[in-house]
Amino acid sequence: MLYLLHDVYRLMLPPARMAADLTRLACESPFNPVAYTPTGRVLAASCALFERTTRTYPKPAFNLPASERVVWQRPFCRVIAFGQPSNKPKVLIVAPMSGHYATLLRGTVAAFLDSHQVFITDWSDAKQVPLSEGQFGLSDYVDYCIAMFEALGPDLHVMAVCQPAVPVLAAIALMEAEEHPQVPRSVTLLGGPVDTRQTPTAVNSFAQTRDIRWFKRHCIHPVPDRFRGRGRLVYPGFMQLCGFMAMNPDRHLSAHWEMFNHLVEGDGDSADKHREFYDEYLAVMDLPAEYYLQTLETVFIDHLLPRGLMRHRGRPVDLKAIHRCALMTIEGEKDDITGRGQAVAALGLTPNLSPAKKKHHLQAGVGHYGVFNGSRFQREIAPRIKDFMNRNAAVERVRPQRLSRHASAKRGEVSSAILSS
Repeated sequence: MLYLLHDVYRLMLPPARMAADLTRLACESPFNPVAYTPTGRVLAASCALFERTTRTYPKPAFNLPASERVVWQRPFCRVIAFGQPSNKPKVLIVAPMSGHYATLLRGTVAAFLDSHQVFITDWSDAKQVPLSEGQFGLSDYVDYCIAMFEALGPDLHVMAVCQPAVPVLAAIALMEAEEHPQVPRSVTLLGGPVDTRQTPTAVNSFAQTRDIRWFKRHCIHPVPDRFRGRGRLVYPGFMQLCGFMAMNPDRHLSAHWEMFNHLVEGDGDSADKHREFYDEYLAVMDLPAEYYLQTLETVFIDHLLPRGLMRHRGRPVDLKAIHRCALMTIEGEKDDITGRGQAVAALGLTPNLSPAKKKHHLQAGVGHYGVFNGSRFQREIAPRIKDFMNRNAAVERVRPQRLSRHASAKRGEVSSAILSS
Protein backbone atom coordinates (compact mmCIF):
# COMPACT_ATOMS: atom_id res chain seq x y z
CA MET A 1 0.00 0.00 0.00
CA LEU A 2 2.86 2.40 0.79
CA TYR A 3 4.34 2.08 -2.71
CA LEU A 4 0.90 2.64 -4.27
CA LEU A 5 0.31 5.76 -2.16
CA HIS A 6 3.74 7.07 -3.09
CA ASP A 7 3.02 6.45 -6.77
CA VAL A 8 -0.36 8.21 -6.57
CA TYR A 9 1.32 11.16 -4.86
CA ARG A 10 3.89 11.37 -7.66
CA LEU A 11 1.15 11.22 -10.31
CA MET A 12 -0.68 14.11 -8.64
CA LEU A 13 2.35 16.42 -8.57
CA PRO A 14 2.91 17.35 -12.26
CA PRO A 15 0.25 20.12 -12.37
CA ALA A 16 1.69 21.75 -9.23
CA ARG A 17 5.22 21.40 -10.57
CA MET A 18 4.21 22.93 -13.90
CA ALA A 19 2.57 25.87 -12.13
CA ALA A 20 5.69 26.39 -10.03
CA ASP A 21 7.92 26.29 -13.12
CA LEU A 22 5.74 28.79 -14.98
CA THR A 23 5.80 31.09 -11.95
CA ARG A 24 9.58 30.84 -11.82
CA LEU A 25 9.88 31.70 -15.52
CA ALA A 26 7.59 34.69 -15.06
CA CYS A 27 9.57 35.94 -12.05
CA GLU A 28 12.87 35.57 -13.95
CA SER A 29 11.68 37.25 -17.15
CA PRO A 30 13.68 40.42 -17.92
CA PHE A 31 10.40 42.00 -19.10
CA ASN A 32 8.81 41.56 -15.67
CA PRO A 33 9.63 44.41 -13.22
CA VAL A 34 9.16 41.94 -10.32
CA ALA A 35 12.27 40.09 -11.49
CA TYR A 36 14.41 42.99 -10.27
CA THR A 37 12.98 42.98 -6.75
CA PRO A 38 13.99 40.87 -3.71
CA THR A 39 10.43 39.49 -3.57
CA GLY A 40 10.64 38.32 -7.18
CA ARG A 41 13.99 36.61 -6.64
CA VAL A 42 12.76 34.87 -3.48
CA LEU A 43 9.58 33.66 -5.24
CA ALA A 44 11.57 32.38 -8.24
CA ALA A 45 14.02 30.54 -5.96
CA SER A 46 11.16 29.02 -3.94
CA CYS A 47 9.46 27.73 -7.08
CA ALA A 48 12.73 26.30 -8.42
CA LEU A 49 13.38 24.48 -5.16
CA PHE A 50 9.81 23.11 -5.02
CA GLU A 51 10.08 21.81 -8.58
CA ARG A 52 13.38 20.06 -7.85
CA THR A 53 12.37 18.48 -4.54
CA THR A 54 9.17 17.00 -6.00
CA ARG A 55 10.69 15.78 -9.26
CA THR A 56 11.14 12.10 -10.16
CA TYR A 57 14.75 11.85 -11.28
CA PRO A 58 15.55 9.60 -14.26
CA LYS A 59 18.56 7.35 -14.55
CA PRO A 60 21.56 9.62 -15.23
CA ALA A 61 24.03 9.16 -18.09
CA PHE A 62 27.74 8.55 -17.60
CA ASN A 63 28.71 11.38 -19.97
CA LEU A 64 32.35 10.30 -20.07
CA PRO A 65 34.78 10.93 -22.96
CA ALA A 66 34.55 7.31 -24.11
CA SER A 67 32.07 5.31 -26.15
CA GLU A 68 29.87 2.78 -24.36
CA ARG A 69 29.19 -0.82 -25.39
CA VAL A 70 27.09 -3.51 -23.74
CA VAL A 71 29.25 -6.65 -23.65
CA TRP A 72 27.23 -8.90 -21.35
CA GLN A 73 23.58 -8.91 -20.38
CA ARG A 74 21.04 -10.77 -18.29
CA PRO A 75 17.63 -9.63 -16.99
CA PHE A 76 18.93 -8.04 -13.78
CA CYS A 77 22.24 -6.67 -14.99
CA ARG A 78 24.30 -5.70 -17.99
CA VAL A 79 28.02 -4.95 -18.27
CA ILE A 80 29.04 -1.73 -20.00
CA ALA A 81 32.48 -1.38 -21.59
CA PHE A 82 34.01 2.06 -22.09
CA GLY A 83 36.00 2.75 -25.25
CA GLN A 84 37.04 0.30 -27.91
CA PRO A 85 38.77 -3.06 -27.22
CA SER A 86 42.48 -2.61 -26.57
CA ASN A 87 45.53 -4.29 -25.08
CA LYS A 88 45.21 -2.40 -21.81
CA PRO A 89 44.65 -4.40 -18.60
CA LYS A 90 41.00 -5.18 -17.93
CA VAL A 91 39.18 -4.02 -14.81
CA LEU A 92 35.57 -4.75 -13.92
CA ILE A 93 34.02 -2.31 -11.43
CA VAL A 94 31.20 -4.08 -9.60
CA ALA A 95 28.82 -1.29 -8.63
CA PRO A 96 26.61 -1.68 -5.57
CA MET A 97 23.02 -2.73 -5.96
CA SER A 98 21.91 -0.55 -3.09
CA GLY A 99 19.47 1.99 -4.48
CA HIS A 100 21.62 4.25 -6.65
CA TYR A 101 22.57 3.69 -10.27
CA ALA A 102 26.06 2.74 -11.43
CA THR A 103 26.54 6.31 -12.66
CA LEU A 104 27.30 7.22 -9.04
CA LEU A 105 30.71 5.68 -9.82
CA ARG A 106 31.34 7.99 -12.78
CA GLY A 107 34.47 9.35 -11.11
CA THR A 108 35.69 5.83 -10.31
CA VAL A 109 35.42 4.87 -13.97
CA ALA A 110 37.08 8.09 -15.14
CA ALA A 111 40.13 7.45 -12.92
CA PHE A 112 40.95 4.22 -14.84
CA LEU A 113 40.06 5.14 -18.43
CA ASP A 114 43.61 6.17 -19.30
CA SER A 115 45.26 3.00 -18.02
CA HIS A 116 42.68 0.18 -18.31
CA GLN A 117 39.88 -1.30 -20.34
CA VAL A 118 37.07 -0.41 -17.96
CA PHE A 119 33.87 -2.39 -17.50
CA ILE A 120 31.09 -1.69 -15.00
CA THR A 121 28.00 -3.55 -13.82
CA ASP A 122 24.79 -1.69 -14.62
CA TRP A 123 22.15 -3.27 -12.38
CA SER A 124 18.51 -3.18 -13.48
CA ASP A 125 15.79 -1.25 -11.70
CA ALA A 126 13.69 -4.09 -10.30
CA LYS A 127 10.39 -2.31 -10.97
CA GLN A 128 11.20 -2.48 -14.69
CA VAL A 129 12.00 -6.22 -14.75
CA PRO A 130 8.90 -8.30 -15.64
CA LEU A 131 7.83 -10.83 -13.05
CA SER A 132 8.19 -13.53 -15.71
CA GLU A 133 12.01 -13.17 -15.44
CA GLY A 134 11.86 -14.81 -12.02
CA GLN A 135 13.42 -13.81 -8.73
CA PHE A 136 16.89 -12.46 -8.01
CA GLY A 137 18.52 -13.34 -4.71
CA LEU A 138 22.00 -13.21 -3.22
CA SER A 139 22.90 -16.57 -4.79
CA ASP A 140 21.88 -15.21 -8.18
CA TYR A 141 24.15 -12.22 -7.56
CA VAL A 142 27.06 -14.61 -6.92
CA ASP A 143 26.19 -16.57 -10.08
CA TYR A 144 26.14 -13.33 -12.09
CA CYS A 145 29.60 -12.43 -10.74
CA ILE A 146 31.04 -15.80 -11.74
CA ALA A 147 29.48 -15.53 -15.20
CA MET A 148 30.87 -12.02 -15.67
CA PHE A 149 34.35 -13.07 -14.55
CA GLU A 150 34.24 -15.94 -17.03
CA ALA A 151 32.99 -13.74 -19.86
CA LEU A 152 35.54 -10.96 -19.34
CA GLY A 153 38.55 -13.08 -18.44
CA PRO A 154 41.28 -14.06 -18.57
CA ASP A 155 43.60 -11.57 -16.84
CA LEU A 156 40.72 -9.65 -15.30
CA HIS A 157 41.03 -7.35 -12.28
CA VAL A 158 37.95 -6.62 -10.18
CA MET A 159 36.95 -3.69 -7.97
CA ALA A 160 33.97 -4.17 -5.64
CA VAL A 161 32.55 -0.91 -4.30
CA CYS A 162 30.87 -1.29 -0.90
CA GLN A 163 27.97 -3.77 -0.92
CA PRO A 164 29.32 -6.19 -3.60
CA ALA A 165 32.31 -7.10 -1.42
CA VAL A 166 30.59 -10.18 0.05
CA PRO A 167 29.11 -11.70 -3.15
CA VAL A 168 32.29 -10.91 -5.11
CA LEU A 169 34.48 -12.59 -2.46
CA ALA A 170 32.07 -15.53 -2.39
CA ALA A 171 32.24 -15.90 -6.18
CA ILE A 172 36.05 -15.83 -6.14
CA ALA A 173 36.22 -18.35 -3.29
CA LEU A 174 33.94 -20.74 -5.17
CA MET A 175 36.05 -20.38 -8.33
CA GLU A 176 39.27 -20.87 -6.39
CA ALA A 177 37.91 -23.98 -4.68
CA GLU A 178 37.66 -25.69 -8.06
CA GLU A 179 40.79 -24.12 -9.61
CA HIS A 180 38.74 -22.20 -12.14
CA PRO A 181 41.10 -20.91 -14.87
CA GLN A 182 39.22 -17.61 -15.17
CA VAL A 183 39.59 -16.54 -11.56
CA PRO A 184 40.44 -12.79 -11.48
CA ARG A 185 44.07 -11.73 -11.07
CA SER A 186 43.15 -9.35 -8.25
CA VAL A 187 40.17 -7.97 -6.37
CA THR A 188 40.02 -4.63 -4.57
CA LEU A 189 37.32 -4.07 -1.94
CA LEU A 190 36.47 -0.40 -1.43
CA GLY A 191 34.60 0.12 1.83
CA GLY A 192 33.13 -3.38 1.73
CA PRO A 193 31.04 -4.77 4.66
CA VAL A 194 32.89 -8.10 4.92
CA ASP A 195 32.55 -8.32 8.70
CA THR A 196 30.03 -5.82 10.06
CA ARG A 197 30.81 -6.84 13.65
CA GLN A 198 33.91 -4.62 13.40
CA THR A 199 33.31 -0.98 14.41
CA PRO A 200 29.53 -1.14 13.90
CA THR A 201 27.97 1.96 12.35
CA ALA A 202 24.41 3.24 12.71
CA VAL A 203 23.48 1.14 9.66
CA ASN A 204 24.86 -2.04 11.26
CA SER A 205 23.28 -1.33 14.65
CA PHE A 206 19.87 -0.71 13.06
CA ALA A 207 19.99 -4.13 11.37
CA GLN A 208 21.02 -5.82 14.61
CA THR A 209 18.06 -4.46 16.59
CA ARG A 210 15.45 -6.01 14.26
CA ASP A 211 14.88 -9.47 12.86
CA ILE A 212 14.34 -10.30 9.23
CA ARG A 213 10.56 -10.51 9.72
CA TRP A 214 10.47 -6.84 10.72
CA PHE A 215 12.23 -5.82 7.49
CA LYS A 216 9.96 -8.04 5.42
CA ARG A 217 6.86 -6.54 7.04
CA HIS A 218 7.92 -2.88 6.85
CA CYS A 219 10.24 -2.57 3.85
CA ILE A 220 8.89 -4.87 1.13
CA HIS A 221 6.14 -3.71 -1.24
CA PRO A 222 4.68 -4.82 -4.60
CA VAL A 223 5.41 -2.76 -7.69
CA PRO A 224 2.36 -0.76 -8.91
CA ASP A 225 0.62 -1.74 -12.14
CA ARG A 226 1.98 1.03 -14.38
CA PHE A 227 5.53 -0.40 -14.33
CA ARG A 228 6.88 -3.36 -16.33
CA GLY A 229 7.66 -5.24 -13.13
CA ARG A 230 4.13 -4.90 -11.75
CA GLY A 231 3.49 -7.28 -8.89
CA ARG A 232 7.18 -7.92 -8.17
CA LEU A 233 8.08 -7.58 -4.51
CA VAL A 234 10.79 -4.95 -4.04
CA TYR A 235 12.53 -2.75 -1.54
CA PRO A 236 11.57 0.63 -3.06
CA GLY A 237 14.34 3.04 -3.97
CA PHE A 238 12.50 5.97 -2.39
CA MET A 239 12.64 4.19 0.99
CA GLN A 240 16.38 3.61 0.62
CA LEU A 241 16.84 7.27 -0.29
CA CYS A 242 14.90 8.35 2.80
CA GLY A 243 17.20 6.14 4.87
CA PHE A 244 20.31 7.69 3.33
CA MET A 245 19.06 11.22 3.91
CA ALA A 246 17.90 10.47 7.46
CA MET A 247 21.50 9.64 8.40
CA ASN A 248 22.58 13.24 7.76
CA PRO A 249 19.41 15.38 7.66
CA ASP A 250 21.18 18.57 8.72
CA ARG A 251 23.65 18.27 5.85
CA HIS A 252 20.90 17.92 3.24
CA LEU A 253 18.77 20.71 4.70
CA SER A 254 21.81 22.99 4.77
CA ALA A 255 22.66 22.09 1.16
CA HIS A 256 19.16 22.99 -0.04
CA TRP A 257 19.12 26.19 2.01
CA GLU A 258 22.45 27.15 0.45
CA MET A 259 21.06 26.46 -3.02
CA PHE A 260 18.06 28.65 -2.24
CA ASN A 261 20.40 31.49 -1.22
CA HIS A 262 22.54 31.00 -4.34
CA LEU A 263 19.43 31.28 -6.52
CA VAL A 264 18.28 34.43 -4.72
CA GLU A 265 21.74 35.96 -5.09
CA GLY A 266 22.00 34.95 -8.75
CA ASP A 267 25.03 32.70 -8.11
CA GLY A 268 24.38 30.29 -10.96
CA ASP A 269 27.70 28.43 -10.75
CA SER A 270 27.21 27.39 -7.12
CA ALA A 271 23.59 26.44 -7.78
CA ASP A 272 24.70 24.29 -10.74
CA LYS A 273 27.12 22.34 -8.50
CA HIS A 274 24.24 21.59 -6.15
CA ARG A 275 22.03 20.48 -9.05
CA GLU A 276 24.74 18.24 -10.47
CA PHE A 277 25.19 16.38 -7.18
CA TYR A 278 21.49 15.99 -6.36
CA ASP A 279 20.49 15.01 -9.90
CA GLU A 280 22.64 11.92 -9.23
CA TYR A 281 21.87 11.44 -5.55
CA LEU A 282 18.08 11.64 -5.92
CA ALA A 283 17.91 9.18 -8.85
CA VAL A 284 17.14 5.81 -7.24
CA MET A 285 16.13 2.32 -8.26
CA ASP A 286 14.19 -0.52 -6.61
CA LEU A 287 15.88 -3.67 -5.30
CA PRO A 288 14.46 -7.22 -5.64
CA ALA A 289 12.96 -8.16 -2.28
CA GLU A 290 14.67 -11.55 -2.06
CA TYR A 291 18.09 -10.03 -2.71
CA TYR A 292 17.56 -7.27 -0.15
CA LEU A 293 16.34 -9.62 2.58
CA GLN A 294 19.00 -12.28 1.96
CA THR A 295 21.76 -9.67 2.01
CA LEU A 296 20.45 -8.22 5.27
CA GLU A 297 20.32 -11.65 6.88
CA THR A 298 23.63 -12.97 5.51
CA VAL A 299 25.78 -9.85 5.86
CA PHE A 300 24.30 -7.59 8.53
CA ILE A 301 22.40 -9.87 10.90
CA ASP A 302 24.06 -13.31 10.90
CA HIS A 303 27.57 -12.41 9.59
CA LEU A 304 27.75 -15.75 7.79
CA LEU A 305 30.81 -15.08 5.59
CA PRO A 306 33.30 -14.10 8.33
CA ARG A 307 31.95 -16.90 10.54
CA GLY A 308 32.61 -19.45 7.79
CA LEU A 309 28.94 -20.41 7.58
CA MET A 310 27.89 -18.92 4.24
CA ARG A 311 26.66 -21.39 1.63
CA HIS A 312 25.92 -21.00 -2.06
CA ARG A 313 23.32 -23.38 -3.46
CA GLY A 314 24.36 -25.97 -0.88
CA ARG A 315 28.11 -25.49 -1.33
CA PRO A 316 30.20 -23.96 1.48
CA VAL A 317 31.81 -20.60 0.74
CA ASP A 318 35.29 -20.97 2.21
CA LEU A 319 37.58 -17.94 1.90
CA LYS A 320 40.51 -20.19 2.80
CA ALA A 321 40.24 -21.49 -0.77
CA ILE A 322 41.51 -18.18 -2.14
CA HIS A 323 45.18 -18.62 -3.01
CA ARG A 324 45.70 -17.05 -6.46
CA CYS A 325 43.56 -13.90 -6.60
CA ALA A 326 45.41 -11.00 -4.97
CA LEU A 327 43.37 -9.03 -2.45
CA MET A 328 43.44 -5.31 -1.59
CA THR A 329 41.16 -3.51 0.86
CA ILE A 330 40.45 0.23 1.04
CA GLU A 331 38.82 1.95 4.00
CA GLY A 332 37.96 5.57 4.83
CA GLU A 333 38.96 7.07 8.14
CA LYS A 334 35.58 8.80 8.53
CA ASP A 335 33.35 6.20 6.89
CA ASP A 336 29.99 6.23 8.72
CA ILE A 337 28.41 3.48 6.60
CA THR A 338 31.11 0.79 6.49
CA GLY A 339 33.15 1.15 9.66
CA ARG A 340 36.92 0.75 9.91
CA GLY A 341 37.94 -2.87 10.10
CA GLN A 342 34.97 -4.25 8.16
CA ALA A 343 36.76 -4.45 4.79
CA VAL A 344 40.27 -5.26 6.02
CA ALA A 345 38.79 -8.27 7.84
CA ALA A 346 38.95 -10.03 4.47
CA LEU A 347 42.75 -10.19 4.70
CA GLY A 348 42.57 -12.21 7.90
CA LEU A 349 39.96 -14.55 6.44
CA THR A 350 42.24 -15.61 3.54
CA PRO A 351 45.18 -17.34 5.30
CA ASN A 352 46.21 -19.33 2.21
CA LEU A 353 46.83 -16.21 0.16
CA SER A 354 50.47 -15.13 0.16
CA PRO A 355 51.21 -11.96 2.19
CA ALA A 356 52.78 -10.57 -0.99
CA LYS A 357 49.33 -10.71 -2.58
CA LYS A 358 47.63 -8.75 0.21
CA LYS A 359 47.47 -5.02 0.81
CA HIS A 360 45.43 -2.60 2.89
CA HIS A 361 45.09 1.17 2.65
CA LEU A 362 43.34 3.44 5.15
CA GLN A 363 42.61 6.78 3.53
CA ALA A 364 42.79 9.65 5.97
CA GLY A 365 40.14 12.35 5.99
CA VAL A 366 37.49 10.71 3.80
CA GLY A 367 34.06 9.28 4.47
CA HIS A 368 32.25 6.53 2.58
CA TYR A 369 31.80 8.44 -0.67
CA GLY A 370 35.44 9.55 -0.66
CA VAL A 371 36.63 5.94 -0.70
CA PHE A 372 35.62 5.62 -4.38
CA ASN A 373 35.17 9.17 -5.64
CA GLY A 374 36.46 12.70 -5.30
CA SER A 375 39.85 14.42 -5.38
CA ARG A 376 41.56 12.22 -2.78
CA PHE A 377 40.41 9.11 -4.59
CA GLN A 378 41.91 10.47 -7.80
CA ARG A 379 45.20 11.55 -6.20
CA GLU A 380 45.84 8.96 -3.51
CA ILE A 381 43.64 5.87 -3.78
CA ALA A 382 43.42 5.15 -7.53
CA PRO A 383 47.23 5.22 -8.06
CA ARG A 384 47.64 2.67 -5.26
CA ILE A 385 45.02 0.38 -6.80
CA LYS A 386 46.68 0.62 -10.22
CA ASP A 387 50.07 -0.22 -8.72
CA PHE A 388 48.56 -3.20 -6.90
CA MET A 389 46.95 -4.47 -10.11
CA ASN A 390 50.19 -4.07 -12.05
CA ARG A 391 52.15 -6.02 -9.45
CA ASN A 392 49.63 -8.87 -9.59
CA ALA A 393 49.08 -9.11 -13.32
CA ALA A 394 51.21 -12.22 -13.86
CA VAL A 395 49.41 -15.38 -14.90
CA GLU A 396 49.60 -18.17 -12.34
CA ARG A 397 49.50 -21.71 -13.66
CA VAL A 398 46.44 -23.77 -12.70
CA ARG A 399 47.23 -27.06 -11.01
CA PRO A 400 46.15 -29.69 -13.59
CA GLN A 401 44.81 -32.17 -11.06
CA ARG A 402 42.12 -29.65 -10.01
CA LEU A 403 41.03 -28.12 -13.32
CA SER A 404 37.65 -26.46 -13.09
CA ARG A 405 34.61 -28.28 -14.32
CA HIS A 406 33.68 -24.94 -15.91
CA ALA A 407 36.78 -24.83 -18.11
CA SER A 408 35.26 -26.78 -20.97
CA ALA A 409 31.59 -27.11 -20.09
CA LYS A 410 30.99 -23.38 -20.05
CA ARG A 411 33.38 -22.24 -22.76
CA GLY A 412 30.60 -22.10 -25.34
CA GLU A 413 28.26 -20.29 -22.96
CA VAL A 414 30.93 -17.73 -22.05
CA SER A 415 31.79 -17.04 -25.69
CA SER A 416 28.17 -16.45 -26.59
CA ALA A 417 27.70 -14.09 -23.64
CA ILE A 418 29.96 -11.44 -25.22
CA LEU A 419 27.87 -9.31 -27.56
CA SER A 420 29.41 -7.81 -30.63
CA SER A 421 30.16 -4.09 -30.43
